[in-house]
Amino acid sequence: MVAPSLKLQDLIEEIRGAKTQAQEREVIQKECAHIRASFRDGDPLHRHRQLAKLLYVHMLGYPAHFGQMECLKLIASPRFTDKRVGYLGAMLLLDERQDAHLLITNSIKNDLSQGIQPVQGLALCTLSTMGSAEMCQDLATEVEKLLLQPSPYVRKKAILTAVHIIRKVPELSNIFLPSCAQLLHERHHGVLLGTITLITELCERSPAALRHFRKVVPQLVKILRTLVTTGYSTEHSISGVSDPFLQVQILRLLRILGRNHEESSEAMNDLLAQVATNTDTSRNAGNAVLFETVLTIMDIHSAAGLRVLAVNILGRFLLNSDKNIRYVALMSLLRLVQSDHSAVQRHRPTVVDCLKETDASLSRRALELSLALVNSSNVRAMTRELQAFLESCPIDLRADCASGILLAAERFAPTKRWHMDTILHVLITAGTYVRDDAVANLTQLIAGAQELHAYSVRRLYSALAEDISQQPLVQVAAWCIGEYGDLLLEGNCEETEPLQVEEEEVLALLEKVLQSHMSLPATRGYALTALMKLSTRLRGNNKRIRQVVSIYGSCLDVELQQRAVEYNTLFRKYDHMRAAILEKMPLVERGGPQVGEEAKESKEAAKLSEAAPVPTEPQASKLLDLLDLLDGPSEDAQHPLPLDPSPGGALVQLLDLPCAPPAPAPIPTLKVFEREGVQLNLSFIRPPGTPALLLITVTVTNSSGGDVTHFICQAAVPKVCKDQGLEVAWALQEKRPLSRRGGWERMRWKGMRQALGELWEEGLEPLGVEESSEPSQLPTSCVQSFQLQLQAPSGDTVPAWGGLPITQLFRILNPNKAPLRLKLRLTYNHFGQPVQEIFEVNNVPVETWQ
Repeated sequence: MVAPSLKLQDLIEEIRGAKTQAQEREVIQKECAHIRASFRDGDPLHRHRQLAKLLYVHMLGYPAHFGQMECLKLIASPRFTDKRVGYLGAMLLLDERQDAHLLITNSIKNDLSQGIQPVQGLALCTLSTMGSAEMCQDLATEVEKLLLQPSPYVRKKAILTAVHIIRKVPELSNIFLPSCAQLLHERHHGVLLGTITLITELCERSPAALRHFRKVVPQLVKILRTLVTTGYSTEHSISGVSDPFLQVQILRLLRILGRNHEESSEAMNDLLAQVATNTDTSRNAGNAVLFETVLTIMDIHSAAGLRVLAVNILGRFLLNSDKNIRYVALMSLLRLVQSDHSAVQRHRPTVVDCLKETDASLSRRALELSLALVNSSNVRAMTRELQAFLESCPIDLRADCASGILLAAERFAPTKRWHMDTILHVLITAGTYVRDDAVANLTQLIAGAQELHAYSVRRLYSALAEDISQQPLVQVAAWCIGEYGDLLLEGNCEETEPLQVEEEEVLALLEKVLQSHMSLPATRGYALTALMKLSTRLRGNNKRIRQVVSIYGSCLDVELQQRAVEYNTLFRKYDHMRAAILEKMPLVERGGPQVGEEAKESKEAAKLSEAAPVPTEPQASKLLDLLDLLDGPSEDAQHPLPLDPSPGGALVQLLDLPCAPPAPAPIPTLKVFEREGVQLNLSFIRPPGTPALLLITVTVTNSSGGDVTHFICQAAVPKVCKDQGLEVAWALQEKRPLSRRGGWERMRWKGMRQALGELWEEGLEPLGVEESSEPSQLPTSCVQSFQLQLQAPSGDTVPAWGGLPITQLFRILNPNKAPLRLKLRLTYNHFGQPVQEIFEVNNVPVETWQ
C-alpha cells in the first residue's frame, strides 16, 4: 500500500530526523510524489496544505517549479487561507523570468479593489516583491488610490509598493507626487517613515520631483526638530534617542534636497547644528544619527563653522572604543580631506595613532588618510611616522605604504638630500614591495644632484654591503657605483663618516650580486653594466672585469648574454672607444611635479637666449629615433627627441626676440568606460616637438564601496595599409612580433600571423594578406603605421570610495596621421567577482591625430 501523505509538521520532523543526505532526499522525493498526485487529482480543500509543504521543500533547495500554477489557483480562490499560501508561493516561486507571473495581474487587481485589508496587504506585498515592469504599469493606478486609504496598515504597504513601482518604471513618478504632500502630515510612524522613503526615491530618480519637493523643506525641518526636542512617540525611542530610523531617513532626504541648492541649505543649517549638539553619543543609535548629520552637512551648502563641527564629530568618532565607528570615521574623513583639508588636519595625531590598530581594515584606512594629510608643512613629521609604520606594518599593507611615502616625498620634498634619504630608507626597509618606477626616480634624482653624488654612492655602497636581498636597492646601488665609482674610492665626502674602500672590495661586492640566487635577471644586468663602467673609472688592471664579462657571455639568460657579448667585443675590438662609450649618463629630464627650480630657470633661459638655427634632420631619421624610443627597454635611459623648428623660428632668430611659439590648445579628456562606480578616462598630450607621437594617460577611479583588485588594461590599435585598403590588427604589447634588423623595424610574419589569430575573434579580421607574404613584400604604408607601447601601470588596486587611482601611459606613434581607434580589454575583480570588458573607442578627438 502507498504510504499516506504527511502533514507539514510531520514532514519537518522526518526531514530533520534524517541521518544522511540520501535519507533526506528519499523522504522529500516520496512526499513530492504525493504532492504531485494531489495536484493532479485537483483536491481543492487540501491544495494549500500541499503547497505549504512544497514551499518548505523549496526553501531547503529542492526543485518546486511544478507548484507555480497551483499558486495561481490558490490566489484566485475566495478563501483567505488559500490566498495567504498562494501569495506566499507566488513570492517564492515566481519572478520576472517566468511568463506565468503575468497571469496573477488580474487577481491582484481584483484583490486591491476589495475592501478587505488583509487581502489588500497580501496583494501589495506580492506586487512589491516580484512585480515586473509590465505589472507595475498595469497596477500603478490601483496602488495610487490606496495611498490615501483610512487604514494605516494599507497605506504603509501601498507606499512601499509605490517605491518598488518607481524603481521598476521611473516614468510613473508623477502620479505619486500629489499624494506624498498629504502623507507628510501623518502622525503614524510607519506611514511617515514610508513617505520619507518614497519621496527620497522620487527625488533621486526625477529632477522634476526634486524641484517639487524642495518646497517641503520647512515641513521636514519642523518634523525633525520635533523629534529632537520633544520626541515623536515613546514606543519608537531606542536607548533614549527618539525614533532614530525616522531621523536618519529625514536627514538623508534633506541631504538630497539641499545639494547644490543654497536656499534649501540655509533653511536646514540651524536644525543640523541643533541635531549635532543635542544628540546623545553614548549609544549606537545616537552615533548613527550623528553620522548622517555629518554627511548632510558636508553635502549641502553649509556654513564654515558647521563644517568644522562636522569634522570634529568625526574626530570624536576616532576616539570611540567601537571599531566599526572608528572605521566609519576614517572613511568619512578620507572623503572630506580634499574639500576641508585644514579642518581634517587638526585631527592628524589621532589619525596617526590609528596606524597602530591591529585590525587590518582600520590600519589600511588610517594609512590612506595619513597619506592624504601629507603636505609641504608637515612632510618631515608625517614621513617619520609613516616610515615607522612601514617597519612594522602587515605584509599586505607594505606595498601601499611604500608607494605612498615615495609619492609624498616626490611631491613635497623640502630638499634633494632629504628626498634621497627618504627613498633610500624605503628601499632598505621594504625594497621588494616598492613600485616599479622607484628605481628610475631615484637614479634620476641622484643624477640631477651633482653635489650629492659622493654622498649617494657612499650611502648606497654601505647599504648594499649590508643587504643584497632588496632588489630595487641593489639595482640603484649598482647603477650609482657604476656611474660614480671613482668618487667612492676618493674618500673625500664630508657629509658621511670616513669610509675607505678598495677597488677589490667594490668588484667583489658586484660579483657577489651577480652570483647571488636572490638576484633577478634585471639586477644582474645592472651589476654587469656597473662592472663594465668601472673598467674606465678604476685605476687598476681590468683583467678581473674582463674575466667576469667573458663568463656571462654563455649565460642562459638571453639579455644578460647579449650584454656580456657586446661588452666583451668592446674590450677586444673597440677598446679605444670604450672610455667614450662608457661615460657618465647625461641627465634626462622628465615631466612631473618634482622638477627643480634650477631646471625650470635653465629651461626658460635657454628659450630666451636661443639664437642659433636648429639643425634639421631627415624625416626618416626622426622616425627611427621614435621607433627606438618606443621599442627600447624600460630600464635603459632614453635620449630626448630633437625638436622641430617652429614656423616662426627664423623670424625670432632674425630679430633676436624672446618670443615663444603659442602653446597648443589642450585636448579634452574622454570618458570611455563606467561600470558600478569604476570609471576609466583618457587624457591626451601631443609633444610639440614630435607631432607624430601621442601620449595617452589612462586614469582609473573607483567611487564604489568595494576595492578593485588585479586590474589589467590592455590595448590594441589598427594597422592601415593604404596601398591595398587592408586593415590588420596590431598585436597587443606583450605579443608584438617585431625584431630589429639593421636599425629598421621589419615584421616577422609567422609571429604576426599567430598574434593576429588571437585577435581575429575580437572583430579585427586581417583580410587580403596572403600567408606566404614576406615582410619585404608588404607595402611601405603597412610598415609605417601605428606603433603602440604600453607603460607599466602605477598599480593594480583601486581602493573604494575614491581612493588613489591607477594611471597608465600609452605611447602611440602615428606618422601617417591616420584616424585613431583603440580597442581596450579590461580585467579586474570587483566585489569578489571577476570582470572582463572588451570595447572599442571610436570617438577619439580629432586633435589627437590631425
